[in-house]
Amino acid sequence: MLLRLLRPIYVVYVIATFLCCLLLAFPIFLIFGSIDKGWARRVIWTVVHYWSRGWLFCMGMPVMKSGPRPEKNARFVYVANHISYLDTVLIYAAVPQYFRTLAKKEMASIPVFGFVYKQLAILVDRSSAHSRAKSLRLMWRMLKRECNIAIFPEGTFNETDKPLKEFYDGAFRLAINTQTPVLPMIFPDTVNRWHYSHWWMLSPGRNRVIYLPPVPVAGMTLTDLPTLKQQVYDLMEKAMIEANS
Repeated sequence: MLLRLLRPIYVVYVIATFLCCLLLAFPIFLIFGSIDKGWARRVIWTVVHYWSRGWLFCMGMPVMKSGPRPEKNARFVYVANHISYLDTVLIYAAVPQYFRTLAKKEMASIPVFGFVYKQLAILVDRSSAHSRAKSLRLMWRMLKRECNIAIFPEGTFNETDKPLKEFYDGAFRLAINTQTPVLPMIFPDTVNRWHYSHWWMLSPGRNRVIYLPPVPVAGMTLTDLPTLKQQVYDLMEKAMIEANS
């Protein structure tokens, strides 16, 4: 009963602080976002990386990391489960290296936030084969020349009764084509912090980030894609079951 009474106050607090931080940092994003250079995008990512950690802590949602930490000088295709709006914030606190992520193009239409997100993400229209192919080419270029890539292979929220939804091929195709290892991680708590069913279903509590061992792809070809995808799926599914038991 007390939680139900206090939740509206907490929700207003979370939304208000998020918007205030976004508006305060917007001049930085506007200046560096107008510079189409890798170092400028890295500046924006650095600001968001440290902000996400601090903001989550101040919201009573501290990030707790476990598992083998990623090597800072290595290049990976990061993959994580997707079950909450909060995943798009937590992933910036979770990945310790500069990266770009794949996101739905609809995100760019959100005022102010959309402008910032375009600097951090590679946008894709999943209904368009041309857009999907173009995003894969851009991610290949980023991975080879500039930074890591992070993808939610489920594509959208997992609203099933299973630990994970079926994965799309994109992350694993990218890993094989670039011969870059896949680094799986899971976010088992975000659904309890911000449930996908309602935007006001926010609750404080821990946010675990559990890193799993990197999956090498050296020597793999696209004929190995189903095997790689299933291997990563099995690792993440097992970890999700253990984390929620």
